[in-house]
Parts: sequence; structure tokens; C-alpha cells
Amino acid sequence: MSNWSSGLINILKDPSKHIIASNLAVVIKDKYPKAKHHYLVLPLSDIDTIFHLTIDHLDLVEELYLLAINIIELKREDLNNFQIGFHNQPSMQRVHMHVISKDFISDCLKTKKHWNSFNTKLFLPYEELCQQLKICGRVKPLTKIELEKLTKQELQCNQCSFKPKTMPSLKEHLYDHCKK
Repeated sequence: MSNWSSGLINILKDPSKHIIASNLAVVIKDKYPKAKHHYLVLPLSDIDTIFHLTIDHLDLVEELYLLAINIIELKREDLNNFQIGFHNQPSMQRVHMHVISKDFISDCLKTKKHWNSFNTKLFLPYEELCQQLKICGRVKPLTKIELEKLTKQELQCNQCSFKPKTMPSLKEHLYDHCKK
């Protein structure tokens, strides 16, 4: 287990990094936020990835969602301006739910891979994850072909039909949306 991929486990052990906590999970600020607001909700249970979740974890996932709503309210933000869900190709050990504002204004948002991980089917919304657990009893991983296609997908603004050729032009475009 690499230091980087196990970083979330270390943060779980440091209460000074917790913004909110329940007896089942904690909310932390993402160390490399990809938007103005980017939080992670981590269960205290040792569950490696979304692919280890079963229907028995539905109550836990619902608790993660309640904490996600709580952090948005705590920050006095509008739920409609957020995406809440999971990466369909997790890079970190420990299940974690992303609570991320849709502005995607951040110096840490640098690559097409970063963008696509939140703005394609590489991002699994909370509702869809719950539906998969209820219907299939587990989360079905994407195939290697699906993962490759989604990772390489053309950039497209998440707020309009603009299709920039580069990340700098997308970021400039996103700043323009924020000014409106």
C-alpha cells in the first residue's frame, strides 16, 4: 500500500482534520480540491473501494450522504450547486464520497483526467450507487474499454455546450460562468 493511496486512512486518525463527524463517518476537506468546495466523506469502517460495498452497506452510504448534505448546509451553500458521489475508478484506498461544487474553479484542477473523473460516467452519483446496491447487491465496475473511453473523452463544459480543446481554455471558460 503506497503512502499516497493510503493517505485517507492517516487523515481518519487525525481528528484535527475532521470538519464534521458522526459515529459512522467523518467529513474532511480534500487536500487537492478540484473546485471551490471539495469535501470527502469517509466511513470509519474499513472498506477499500465502492466495489466492496454490498446491500448491507446501504445504511452506511445513506449516513455518508446525510453528512454530505450537512457540510453543504454548514458552508451555507446550495445543494443544487454540488455533485455528490464516488469515483468509478477509485485511486485512493478507503471508500470516500466526494462532495464537490460544480464550479470546478481550482488550481488543483489541471488535467483532462481530473475533469473527466468528475464530469463523465467516471463519477458515480450517490443515487446511482444506491440503485446499483439495491438492484444488484453490489457496484458493477466499468470495463477497461469503458474506463479508457471515458478517460479520453473530449472536454465539455458541465454548464453549457462549449467544447474546449485544452484545459486552460476550459478553465478560462469556467471562470466566465462564475462571473455571470
